[in-house]
Amino acid sequence: MVQQQGMERINVGIFAHVDAGKTTTTEHILYESGRIKAVGSVDSGTALTDSMEVERQRGISVRAALASFEWRGVQVNLVDTPGHVDFLSEVERSLRVMDCAVLILSAAEGVQAQSEMIWNALRKLGIPTLVFLNKMDRTGADPEAVLAQARTYLSGDILPVQQALGQEQSYTGAVDLWAEAADPAARTELLEALAERDEALLETYISGTPLDLTAWKEQLKAGAAAGKWFPLVYGVAAKGLGITQLLDAMTDYFPRAGGNPQLPVSGIVYSIQRDKTMGRMAFVRLYQGTVRNRDTVMNYTQDVQGKVTQIRKVEGGRTEDVGALEAGDIAVVYGLSGVKIGDVLGVPDAVPQEAKLAVPLLTVRVHWDAAVDEHKVIGAFQELADEDPLLDTQWLQDERELHIKVMGPIQLEILDSVLESRYGLKVTFGQPSVIYRETPSRAGEGYVAYLMPKPCWAILRFRIEPGLPGSGLRYESLVRSSDLLPQYQNETARRVPEALMQGLYGWEVTDLKVTLTEGQHHVWHTHPLDFAVATPMAIMDGLNRVGTKLLEPILQVRIVVPEENGGRVMNDLVQMRGTFEPPVLQGERMIIEGRLPLATSLDYPVSLSSYTKGRSTFTSFFAGYEECPPDVRAERTRRGVNPLDQARYILSVRKALQG
Repeated sequence: MVQQQGMERINVGIFAHVDAGKTTTTEHILYESGRIKAVGSVDSGTALTDSMEVERQRGISVRAALASFEWRGVQVNLVDTPGHVDFLSEVERSLRVMDCAVLILSAAEGVQAQSEMIWNALRKLGIPTLVFLNKMDRTGADPEAVLAQARTYLSGDILPVQQALGQEQSYTGAVDLWAEAADPAARTELLEALAERDEALLETYISGTPLDLTAWKEQLKAGAAAGKWFPLVYGVAAKGLGITQLLDAMTDYFPRAGGNPQLPVSGIVYSIQRDKTMGRMAFVRLYQGTVRNRDTVMNYTQDVQGKVTQIRKVEGGRTEDVGALEAGDIAVVYGLSGVKIGDVLGVPDAVPQEAKLAVPLLTVRVHWDAAVDEHKVIGAFQELADEDPLLDTQWLQDERELHIKVMGPIQLEILDSVLESRYGLKVTFGQPSVIYRETPSRAGEGYVAYLMPKPCWAILRFRIEPGLPGSGLRYESLVRSSDLLPQYQNETARRVPEALMQGLYGWEVTDLKVTLTEGQHHVWHTHPLDFAVATPMAIMDGLNRVGTKLLEPILQVRIVVPEENGGRVMNDLVQMRGTFEPPVLQGERMIIEGRLPLATSLDYPVSLSSYTKGRSTFTSFFAGYEECPPDVRAERTRRGVNPLDQARYILSVRKALQG
C-alpha cells in the first residue's frame, strides 16, 4: 500500500475481551476497505493479522498486529491486539501508540473483566473510544441489557448513534440516527442525551427553535474526538454486517493523528519482532519529524546513534518498502541494532506516558535435556525477552538455572510452541510459583562503615520508611555534595533499586521510602566502586533492623455459573481466603464478583470448569499486592551472597572486582 505524504491519518487500536470477535472484525474491516481480496478466518487459521504459526493453530491472537488501509480519503493504521489476559503486555504497548480505540463488546456476553480493565487504561490515557456491539444475531443477545451494563461498569457517556433493526437471529442491521430514514423517537433519545451533557445544546433544545442536525452531529464529533463521549454502533462481524458503518464512524468521530513532519524526530519503539533475512524489526510510532531510509537516528534512551537501512509497512506476512516515516504514522524500521521496546528515538518531547497494565505474577524455571545446547536455550529466551521485556529472563550462572516471569499458563504453551517452531528447541517448564513481594514493617535506619580490607572507604546511613500500597520506591538524598561527592551519590542512588531486588525472604522490596541521611568518602582510600559494595550492605542492615512483611498478588474475579453451583462457588471462595460481593442472579445464571489471592486460586479455573461441566466462566485481572496473613510463609532462595554476612559478601565482591 503506497502511502501519500501529508494525507490525513488515524491510528486505531482494536481492543476486546478474548472471544468477543476482535480478529474477525479486523479481517472484515480489511476486506471492506479493499485491503484484502478475501476474508480470512480465525478458526481456519487464515486471518491476516494472525501471522504466527501458533496463532493460526490456536485461533487466538498472541501479538499485536499492524495493518494499514485507506477509507474515505483517510489513511488508517489499525492495530489488532490480543484479547487473552496472558498477553496483556502486548495490549499495554499498543495502548501507548494509539490515538483512538475501538472496544468490541459481545451483545451476548456483555462487559467482561478485561474489557473493564482496558477501558480504565483508555480513560487514564484519555484515548477517544468507539464501542462496537458485536454478535447482535446471537441467541441471547440483549443490546439493551449490555448497554445498561456498559454504562454501569464503563461510562455513563456511551451513546448509541444507530438504531438496531431486529433482534437475535432476526437482526438485519442498523440505521444511522443522523440519517433521514432514522426513527424520529430514537433520534430524539440521542439528542436528549447530548442536551443532558452540554448546557449550550440544552438551551438550544428547550428554546423550541428548529434543530440543525448537522451542527448537533458536529458537537458529538467534537465530544467524541476529545474523549468525552463514546459513540456506540452495532454489528455482526462474522457476517460483515455493520462493518462499513463502523469504518464510517471511525472516520467521523475519531481525531486525526497530529504531528509536524518538519520538527525534530520524536518517536517510540513499541514492539520488536524478527525477520529471518532482515533481522530486528522495530515497530515505531512517530509523533514529530520525518525519518527516511539511510538516515542516522538518535536512540535517546540508550544514548547511541543508529543507521536506518529500510522503512517498511508490514501486514501479516507481507512487507512493502515505503522509504520514509513521517509524523503521525507507524511503520517498521530496520537497521537499529540493539534497539529495545520502549526506546525513545530522537527527542522525548512528544512521546506520551504509558499505562501500566501487565504485571507478571508467576515465576517459572525452564528445564531441558542434557543433549540440548544450553547456550542456544539461553540465547533464544534472551531474544524472546527483547520482544517481551516482562519475561525478564534470568540465567543464574552459579546454580546453572534459567528462570522467566509469565502472566499465566496459556503464555507458557505459546512459548513452548514458539521455541520449537522458531528455534527447534524442546524445553519443559517447572511448576509456576507465585511472585511475592516484601515491604518494611516499620521505619528505621541502615548503616555501614566499609573500611576494611584496604584500600576502601565508604560510610552510608539510610532511613527506611514504609510507603503507601502501590507507591513503589521513593529515593532521596539529604547529604551535601561537600560531604559525599556527586559521583559517589549517583553510584549509591543507582545501586539502591538493585539492593532492594532481594529482601529478607528473597523477594523484591517495594512500597517504601529510602533517604540517604549520611555519607562519607576518603580522599585517598575510596575506590570508585566502594559505594556499589557498601549500598547493599547498608540497605540489608536496615531491612534486618525494621523487618519486612510479605505481600501477595490479589486478583479481581468475576465468576458466572449456573444458579445451582452458586453455593459451592461461594464456599470455595471462602476456603481460598477470598472476599466477594452479594451474588447477582441473571436468568438461570449467578454472577459472583470478588477478590482472591492468586496463590490459593492457581488451579481453581480448571476445577470450576470441571464441576460445572464447562458451563461457567472465570475471568480475572490483577488488582494489586496486599499484605499476607501472618501464617503465610513464602521464601525464595537468595542468589549470591547475602550482604548481611558482610565479611563473606565483601570477599565475594572483591574477588569479582579483581577478576
